[in-house]
Amino acid sequence: MNRRRVVVTGIGAVTPIGIGREDVWKALLAGKSGVKRISHFDPGEIGLDVQIAAEVQGFNIADFFPDKRKVGSMLKEMDRVTLFSMTAAKQALEDARLEIKNTVAERVGTFIGTGVGGLITTTGDHIKLMAGGPKKIGLRSIIRLMPNASSGQVAIEYGAKGRAKNDSTACASGLDSLLDAFMYIQSNRADVMISGGSEACINQFSVASFNNMMALSKRNDDPESASRPFTSDRDGFVIGEGSVVLILEELEHALKRNAPIYAEIVGGGASCDATHIVAPDEFGEGAARAISEALRDAEIDPTAIDYINAHGTSTPLNDERETLAIKKVFKEHAYKVAVSSTKSMVGHLLGGAGAIGAAATALTLFEQKIHPTINYGTPDPKCDLDYVPNVYRQGNVKHALCEALGFGGHNTVLVMKAYA
Repeated sequence: MNRRRVVVTGIGAVTPIGIGREDVWKALLAGKSGVKRISHFDPGEIGLDVQIAAEVQGFNIADFFPDKRKVGSMLKEMDRVTLFSMTAAKQALEDARLEIKNTVAERVGTFIGTGVGGLITTTGDHIKLMAGGPKKIGLRSIIRLMPNASSGQVAIEYGAKGRAKNDSTACASGLDSLLDAFMYIQSNRADVMISGGSEACINQFSVASFNNMMALSKRNDDPESASRPFTSDRDGFVIGEGSVVLILEELEHALKRNAPIYAEIVGGGASCDATHIVAPDEFGEGAARAISEALRDAEIDPTAIDYINAHGTSTPLNDERETLAIKKVFKEHAYKVAVSSTKSMVGHLLGGAGAIGAAATALTLFEQKIHPTINYGTPDPKCDLDYVPNVYRQGNVKHALCEALGFGGHNTVLVMKAYA
């Protein structure tokens, strides 16, 4: 069976460094950090020694949906994680110049991943329940907290009648959704997919839990420099929030309507470490298998890859072992590949992380500019690749790879190429 070609035709983004494709891309190239002191709650009130996060600033759903009655309904029915998804999906469809009423709605699917779902609703309503009893829980609580809410609500809003689902594979959720969407179009089950990831769980519960795992940076005195992937003095990731949604489209479908094309997706792979629920495989074996599978699926040699958008969390174990996995697959060519971490600027969007990485990869291929890994100072001898330190560079990027690695041992990889 001939595999159908799949392209990226739209990008929407709600992130800690900006809202909208253009603003986010400019911020990435400029090396702008979105990490600040936490404003969603007071960390000191509960004795937290982590006081920083990458929050979405100035987000107001009414700025994107002007109907006041509609906004009122959305605020009642949707957790922050879904409001982010709705906004990013709206932007992506507008960017793609696509109205679903002008295509076959049954051939449009919605795959939006989240690692946690409506945690703000879950924890907030639990407090109400314990304080005031069952009558304090609203009838909309379940539809606000369920992880598939984003996919369902976006499909309803735009009349996308194809398959709608949620991937929940921790920090790989967004990229897993995009991989599934890519394969869904490729195998002729859809012509268009609204796909990506979303997360909004910066609250007392999540920060305390990650902090107790010793996973978060405590660089409270200098928040903007806290996320520093691949450096010797990295001390943990910075929790972030946001949503990125991409429009994936079958090539001929896109060409017929003269759609913008940012990049072509040509392959994907996934694996499980099957070693530890949190720590990545000691030898990078699982991530290396996912990379190798993606390259085989794309039918390209490792030496064809010019750029890697790394998972790059800024944790001691991830960065070392992800580097090891890259060197396992690419061998000497690993030292010729530009590698950068979007998380150095936006923090770790958890379920949205792979989606913003994929968007950055597509824009790298389209713009031929490679965003930097900021806060790169003292190198780690075990992390010895070209991490595009601190300043963006012009690129000659024909093929690129995006990685997402999640708790549970999940490893997901997409391969893209510059569209010609």
